[in-house]
Amino acid sequence: MSTGIVLVVLLVLVVGAGWLLARNSAAKRQRELEDAQAEARRWVERLGGQVMNLTGTDTASQQAMADASERFTAAGSQMEQARTTEQCRLVSQTAVEGLYYVRAARTAMGLDPGPELPDLSGRGRAGTVSEERDVTVEGHHYAASPRPGSRTPHYYPGGVVAGRPVPQGWYSEPWWKPALVAGAWGLGSMLLFSAMFSGMAGVAYADGFADGADAGDGGDAGGDDFGGGDSGGDFGGDFGGGDFGGFDF
Repeated sequence: MSTGIVLVVLLVLVVGAGWLLARNSAAKRQRELEDAQAEARRWVERLGGQVMNLTGTDTASQQAMADASERFTAAGSQMEQARTTEQCRLVSQTAVEGLYYVRAARTAMGLDPGPELPDLSGRGRAGTVSEERDVTVEGHHYAASPRPGSRTPHYYPGGVVAGRPVPQGWYSEPWWKPALVAGAWGLGSMLLFSAMFSGMAGVAYADGFADGADAGDGGDAGGDDFGGGDSGGDFGGDFGGGDFGGFDF
């Protein structure tokens, strides 16, 4: 066999091997995408069932269900545009976040909260409000509580907001929302965090804003209410998908 023929045969083998590798790789990516889509739809459908069938009976549960409904709407919109596994993961995050609000609503109504949910990245690290707090910062009153009530009807499942961990708990108002919209905390945030969480056991900010900031720097600064955080990048920034990074299902 001449050298030329040998080279041609080798070239054909190399091209064929490359084509086969590329085809297998594409097939693997497609399977991963389909699996991610199925997983995202499962969480969206689960959230939808709760939103459609559960109605709040008091201010706290009604507010929590309103937040859950908002996540359901956002997750559905994200699902329609999801074209990558990362985008599907963000859909799942949004839906699971909505289910945390459903659990909060059920708790506020004295119902069984239901099965445990995946721990969202940054949630456990942010800690939990462990005691009643009433503070006044720059002339404005704020309250935090481990329990829902007429004075603390706004629930937050805990997580990283604009790079800072916000503890899970019930609050007098959603004071973290400006940071979601702006992507950064205002100058008054240091005073607020220090006043509200200083000395509180189990909270990342127990020792002050600076220590809590260091604890939260590793997280993604997402947009809990779809205010354009980092986690919405693959959707062009229109979807926040929550303040949470990846989690395991």
